[in-house]
Amino acid sequence: MAENEYETILIVDDDDMMLKMAEYTLNEHTRYNVIKANSGLQCLRALQSSEKIDLILLDIQMPGMDGIKVMELIQKHDYWRKIPVIFLTASSDKNTVMKAGQMGAIGYIKKPFVPDDFISRIEDALGHI
Repeated sequence: MAENEYETILIVDDDDMMLKMAEYTLNEHTRYNVIKANSGLQCLRALQSSEKIDLILLDIQMPGMDGIKVMELIQKHDYWRKIPVIFLTASSDKNTVMKAGQMGAIGYIKKPFVPDDFISRIEDALGHI
């Protein structure tokens, strides 16, 4: 990766405030390119139009196409399935957490998140020290 090339994170959440909080936290504490999507459909469009996405932060509970359905579609795509996914969830339901792991997500972040923990989880996912 070139020295001035930053990793790209796609944040998908139907809650505009959560999108803004996540983007602000990433911009304040790190140097990542951030792409925002407020629906499952917008997530898929972003994946189709972006040359490189290094990590997806995916809300589970969204109207229309929820995060579980989006994850199913990601897993069926040869290139997209290689992108690590962390689910964002307000739920602490063990079944939801188990389902996320079974679907190939590398973890989950509970909402609302603590900024330092949020950054730490993302850096771990991207292999940073």
